[in-house]
Amino acid sequence: MYYEEPGARESLGLRTPKHEDLFHSHPEYKVERDDAKCIRCLCCVRQCPYETTFYDPMRNVVYDVHSNCVNCKRCEVMCPTQAIEIKKWGCGFRENHHWKFRDYGAAYKQSDTGAVVLTGLGNDNPYMSYFDRMVLDASQVTNPSIDPLREPMELRTYIGRKMENLEDFGKESFQEYPNILAEVPIAFAPMSFGAISLNFQKGMAAAAQELGTFFNTGEGGLHEDLLPYKDNAIVQVASGRFGVSKRYLMNSAACEIKIGQGAKPGIGGHLPGEKVTAEISKTRMIPEGSDAISPAPQHDIYSIEDLRLLIYAIKEATEYTRPVSVKIAAVHNVAAIASGIVRAGADIIVVDGFRGGTGAAPKIIRDHVGIPLEVALAAVDERLRREKIRHMASIIATGGIRSSADVVKAIALGADVVYIGTAAMLSAGCTLCQQCHRGKCAWGITTNRPDLLARLPVEMAKERAINLVKGWSREVKEMLGLMGLNSIESLRGNRLKLRGVGLTKLELETLGIRQAGV
Repeated sequence: MYYEEPGARESLGLRTPKHEDLFHSHPEYKVERDDAKCIRCLCCVRQCPYETTFYDPMRNVVYDVHSNCVNCKRCEVMCPTQAIEIKKWGCGFRENHHWKFRDYGAAYKQSDTGAVVLTGLGNDNPYMSYFDRMVLDASQVTNPSIDPLREPMELRTYIGRKMENLEDFGKESFQEYPNILAEVPIAFAPMSFGAISLNFQKGMAAAAQELGTFFNTGEGGLHEDLLPYKDNAIVQVASGRFGVSKRYLMNSAACEIKIGQGAKPGIGGHLPGEKVTAEISKTRMIPEGSDAISPAPQHDIYSIEDLRLLIYAIKEATEYTRPVSVKIAAVHNVAAIASGIVRAGADIIVVDGFRGGTGAAPKIIRDHVGIPLEVALAAVDERLRREKIRHMASIIATGGIRSSADVVKAIALGADVVYIGTAAMLSAGCTLCQQCHRGKCAWGITTNRPDLLARLPVEMAKERAINLVKGWSREVKEMLGLMGLNSIESLRGNRLKLRGVGLTKLELETLGIRQAGV
């Protein structure tokens, strides 16, 4: 008969269930282990940072605390005998089409803690994707397609303000504006050191340099290790002004003012003090262990005129050698806001849709605030063209770009370039477990714990990011060729190359595209 020592369960991280646990600790996932295959190598115990798996040496048994499992897949992938499988827990509650697990799970958690439910990544609610309701045109007889394997295809694009008339070139009144050259119309989205690991950020920086594109530092400052990649860096100035100095602004290809973020429009950011290590403290220029709080508004910006002052302050600090970008969330009046931003002097506008990812956000805000990128992008491009100021700023689209098809459709809707964030994380091994805010990422992407950092070598992050962008670029060339185009510039804002499927008349008008078959 097995005798359990007093306190044995507690020493293993286990405890005797209480009555309220029957409801409040209803797990979402279950760790199924084939005991016949398990060789007790304890790889799963070492690999799980979420304290899900424990080993009892007295009984030679591996236990699982199922309520701790986040389905990050690390134990499944690393198990040498493939003895582990993560599954949904049971049959759930009685079937209810109105109350889903995300609803009652959050209600139970808040009843226990009285806290705001946080999450990571982007909106995962089943809202319709307009990208999935648009198809591309293809050339046939009268406008033959182009073979990208035999004929040159131009993917490079210049980002920044352009001259209004070519006739002005060379004249005394001619004014040259700083532009940055992207060899591919894909750049890496703003993700700050602290929210992501230094290894992942260095991998993206190195990949951007090799690809001839750009990475964005996010609001966390520029780490000293990233200085070799400064010519491919877009540095961000957010409400917390972390790490901002003239040196920071000059060590860049472009500067970006962050007003809003697609995953959490209208609110600020918060990096908990326990995540602020010595390296993060030095980079962000804040005390080690202190909370890094970005206020909801920039406290010196309450109007377009205030924004203009900051835009020109940055231009003055960089001696008018860097284009200045302004990033906004996709919201209901986004076109009018974008028009004001361009007139305030911004050289680039970044529009971030509500599918955009984040390191941490209140789940209720991430899932219910903002509008889709597709409609916001179309509205902004149309407004700037109608006001004849489209040449005054480039548009970068971000927030839910999943594939090269989304890239092509975004450019046809009016973007010059797209940012990718979640896709870049997927290239490094992300499994979309949405636990970025906890700093325990099992894949070494959104953590700076020394024991987890080693799981993502810089070279691996770099190589996989390069492979992803190269693969997408080849597909973009194929799609350009089948449309009879040989340059990305010919596609920008060319909505005649798009057709809608299953959209209402109002949706087609908003997107500026025609119904399929017309």
